[in-house]
Amino acid sequence: MDTESQVPEATAAIVDTIAAISTPPGRGGIGIVRLSGPQAASIAAQLVRLRQPMEHARARLAEVLDENNANNEPIDDAVLTFFAAPNSYTGDELVEIAAHGSPVVLEMLLRRSLDLGARLASPGEFTERAFLAGKLDLTQAEAVRDLIDAQTLTQARQAASQMGGALSRRVAPTKQSLLELIALLEAGIDFAEDDVDVAPKSEISRRIAELNPPLAALETSFARGRIVHDGLTMAIVGRPNAGKSSLFNRLVERDRAIVTATPGTTRDLVSERISLEGIPLELVDTAGLRETFEEVEQLGIARSREALADAALVLVVLDATQSLNQEERSLLAALHNRPALAAINKHDLADQVSPSKAMPEADSTASEFGIPMVPTSALTGEGIQALREKIVELATGGAAEEPGLLTNLRQQQAIIAARAALADADRANENSIPHEMILLDLYRVLWALDSLTGQTTPDDVLNLIFSTFCIGK
Repeated sequence: MDTESQVPEATAAIVDTIAAISTPPGRGGIGIVRLSGPQAASIAAQLVRLRQPMEHARARLAEVLDENNANNEPIDDAVLTFFAAPNSYTGDELVEIAAHGSPVVLEMLLRRSLDLGARLASPGEFTERAFLAGKLDLTQAEAVRDLIDAQTLTQARQAASQMGGALSRRVAPTKQSLLELIALLEAGIDFAEDDVDVAPKSEISRRIAELNPPLAALETSFARGRIVHDGLTMAIVGRPNAGKSSLFNRLVERDRAIVTATPGTTRDLVSERISLEGIPLELVDTAGLRETFEEVEQLGIARSREALADAALVLVVLDATQSLNQEERSLLAALHNRPALAAINKHDLADQVSPSKAMPEADSTASEFGIPMVPTSALTGEGIQALREKIVELATGGAAEEPGLLTNLRQQQAIIAARAALADADRANENSIPHEMILLDLYRVLWALDSLTGQTTPDDVLNLIFSTFCIGK
């Protein structure tokens, strides 16, 4: 069967030259206009006056010419870098003109490029051309976008690892083993008339069993990869005056929420985005949960319950100097099957109240409700680091950092499809189905793995992926 029939066409079909401003809108020290295509060098030569001829992978000083000046007086100084085909990011001729970051000058360069025959690039078109030219696979192309969008150093590191082909390298051994099994079965069919048993049932079963563990581990990696990529929301809830806002401020490491000794100070949601061990986390401080007749506080509590329902993680703040009330017991019981933990705050004051009035020890409370408990003190900082570690553990499900993680739903769905097809092949083999039918399932596994890297990805999926890129990349 032809597994290359859906591979994207090579760049031979590319006959036009595209141009775009590759730096963000606004003023800056440097602004870059990028051109790619067969006319990139000739167009660029009409935009600037070079002090030396263009040379592959060499930066050249240049003067940006004023289009409205009859004497071709320069309007700016620039640095032009030329990359000859096929040794460029896109596989075509590629020119980058780095001028001063004046929007007026950059717009002039772009407009003149279009007048001289270039076309305005669509979002992600430079990277799409790199993909079509075989310079990078689809997981690497997606990592380019992820690196641009990274908000934490961990996100940037993960994207850089993917750009280096970490995910492709992780899949490669499994794909090679799959191809060897397919070749074995194909050979068995070829020799069927000679009654040669090339692939006995036990051998097929063994080989299929060897393929599943790496695919299962890859699917499991999505738990951490998605969280590092997208982040999570954590709602901080509890009774009034338990110290929710104080813990919130401790976690964000600044006085973001107003803190007073008066219960019910927080009337509305207060949110802040932080990074815990590289994981983006949206913290939401909520109004204290209690019965009240005050209209404004009722609205705040209603929003708190909405935030509690929507959050991926829940941090319940309990007061170590107070025994659990019915509202807290109901809340903890309701969170039994959700990702949640509790901070027993004001732990530094627990010894100052009688045991009958204080909250039970953390271990006994945790065993009663099945939720991890961390003794803390927002005032002294006691237990704050342990709380951060517990939050990270809860967010990642204990999944370890590893190279080549699945980071988006498209990638996860490809691996799920591969594992499902592999299970079908295993069942067919166990039921002594003819090898021709087992091969159909194995080719489904191969197509699913190819879709991960882009070898069998339909054009509409490619268009959807690259349309999420910024213009000029």
